[in-house]
Amino acid sequence: MSKSKKHHTHTEHAEPHSEHSDSFDTATEFTETPSDSSPSATSSASTSGATATVTKETTTGRIAPEKPEGVLYLGIDLGTSRTSVSASNGVRETVASFVGYPKDVVARKLLKTDVLFGDDAVKNRLALRFYRPLEHGVLKCSESSENHDENLQAARDLIAEIIRRAKPRKDELIYAVIGAPAQASINNKEAMVKAARESVDSVMICSEPFSVAYGLDMLDDVLVIDIGAGTTDLCRMHGTMPEESDQITITHAGDWIDNRLAELLLEAYPETQFTIQMVKNIKERFASVADQMEPAIVNLPVNGKPTEFDVSKQLRDAAQGIVGPIVEGLASLISSFDPEFQVRLKERVLLAGGGSQIRGLDSAIEREMHNRLGTGKVIRIEEPIYGGANGALKIAHDMPGDFWEKLK
Repeated sequence: MSKSKKHHTHTEHAEPHSEHSDSFDTATEFTETPSDSSPSATSSASTSGATATVTKETTTGRIAPEKPEGVLYLGIDLGTSRTSVSASNGVRETVASFVGYPKDVVARKLLKTDVLFGDDAVKNRLALRFYRPLEHGVLKCSESSENHDENLQAARDLIAEIIRRAKPRKDELIYAVIGAPAQASINNKEAMVKAARESVDSVMICSEPFSVAYGLDMLDDVLVIDIGAGTTDLCRMHGTMPEESDQITITHAGDWIDNRLAELLLEAYPETQFTIQMVKNIKERFASVADQMEPAIVNLPVNGKPTEFDVSKQLRDAAQGIVGPIVEGLASLISSFDPEFQVRLKERVLLAGGGSQIRGLDSAIEREMHNRLGTGKVIRIEEPIYGGANGALKIAHDMPGDFWEKLK
């Protein structure tokens, strides 16, 4: 039976499970937790939110022995620009977060499909009702959002597609952890859960920067910078579940760079023609804030004729524009922390997310930290595309089996 035809019963609140409560010491948030809530697991369907916790021994990467057979665990990084999945069967996939549906019967005949995803959707977007269902890292799901219902359906289809690419067996249960921006609203987290439920048996939402740190076993004295397309999430880790005061979300991220670069190109070369997708491709190919960067020579049309332009200065200026706001956010998290431990935080700054691939960005942030904060050490993670998904998968593994049962 396909996932879309399954009928699950979702409880509004799962009661605390006392036999685990003494061993839990690190929590994974998937909605905001009320101050009087228990640290034990409650359902992700709850309107008030909940936390789940993990024992110390599981943070080493070992999988708890009581895990049931026939379960596929998924870590999903649902991003504005790209959606990635890491699965317990070893599959890792990523797809651009675009969804398209044929506009009419001619487009349907041409494309021979009812829905396209990722780069295929971008390539054929003129023949499609074209959607990018996430903005600033969250679903375009508020009633005031344009094309609310269509974007929600596109989100459901995108999640179903990334799960299909994880190659689950028909006889497997699917338990998924999905990363969300650190300060995503409760309503948006609930919308993500609802969008995923058609394709999974049990699901929870966690903070994206927390999942990055969790995946690397760096849960103490760490500052995480997770640069996506829609948002940059900053989070300080100090050996406990990060609270709201430990996290900052800013919109100086990949999309901001794209829009700023487009402005600078029009100022410098007003005769050029381009789309924001063309600008994004230029950024992904050449983006750098290094002291010495290779010339960014591109062809852009002028009155229909491809013309060569050197956009190095504009690209560098646009990319450099996110450094100040990021360090300003770091300074806020550091200055409001225990002064005895501030230096330790500054010396362990993790740079993650797709935007971390901008050449020289780690050094640029370090320099700005030295200027504003006296010191700083930035560590670029090895797998920026899968850092969040890998951490979410580890969280999924480490949750006890009865926790997942309560979320069904």
